[in-house]
Amino acid sequence: MAKIHSSSPPKRIRTASPLMVRLDPESKSYLSQAAELRRVSVSAYEREVTVAQARREVVAARGQAVSLTPEEQLLFRTALHEAPQPTQAQRALGR
Repeated sequence: MAKIHSSSPPKRIRTASPLMVRLDPESKSYLSQAAELRRVSVSAYEREVTVAQARREVVAARGQAVSLTPEEQLLFRTALHEAPQPTQAQRALGR
């Protein structure tokens, strides 16, 4: 009997790859609490949140756009609206 060859490559089975992260106790506590709020395991929370954020950052980088979290947006906006006063040396240099 002749073998039939397919033109498409064989399908690969995707397997999960472990990732270990070292966290200080406070960070671990926040992750645990956040996971609990979503009613998922810490691992599931990491997959949902961390991977989604990484994806957004990669897509933004490809588009050469800056992607800021809401907290970073607020800090950036505050920095723009509350510019520091120039020092005496800076004022002298400007003259």
